[in-house]
Amino acid sequence: MLNFIMHNDHANARISVSQAKPHDTQAVMDLLVGTARWLQSQGSTQWSALLAGDDHHNVAGHIEKGELFLFRDGNTLAGIVLLMQVPGDWDHNLWGADGHESVVYLHRLAINRDYSGQGLGADIVHWAENGVSFPGKTVMRLDCIASNPKLNAFYSGLGYTFKGTSPSGFCLYEKQLPQR
Repeated sequence: MLNFIMHNDHANARISVSQAKPHDTQAVMDLLVGTARWLQSQGSTQWSALLAGDDHHNVAGHIEKGELFLFRDGNTLAGIVLLMQVPGDWDHNLWGADGHESVVYLHRLAINRDYSGQGLGADIVHWAENGVSFPGKTVMRLDCIASNPKLNAFYSGLGYTFKGTSPSGFCLYEKQLPQR
């Protein structure tokens, strides 16, 4: 189970935060598939495996581990984020074998399209940095596809430092977490 301390159960005045539970799996998958469809409509192949029913990121497994957080507006799922204290194979491939001990990995940030353009993505990232803490973790890392300049500008604009581009075409970012 994820070891964390939640300092704030809201991402903003309207959006509450909670850990996903197994009964939330279908709603999370629906949001991810909807996001993949939207990405496809924008000309991106990012997350396209989801459209073929391939969840190689194992959402249900991350929910079981307590790593997936829900952002709700009342009963509506407005967004999600995955926060991992233990790097997966993907992270090892992108960042190398060493230096993972003090890191939390942010993955699968997804916003319900009904909430796009309202700053919720930034609110979720700020919550991941400040609304929750992970004992012994001092750095947040994330990656995003290099071919999406808007997404790269989003993370840079939130204060993430560009650390390079992987041979597989993903930009790597990290940021020091506030110490509590």
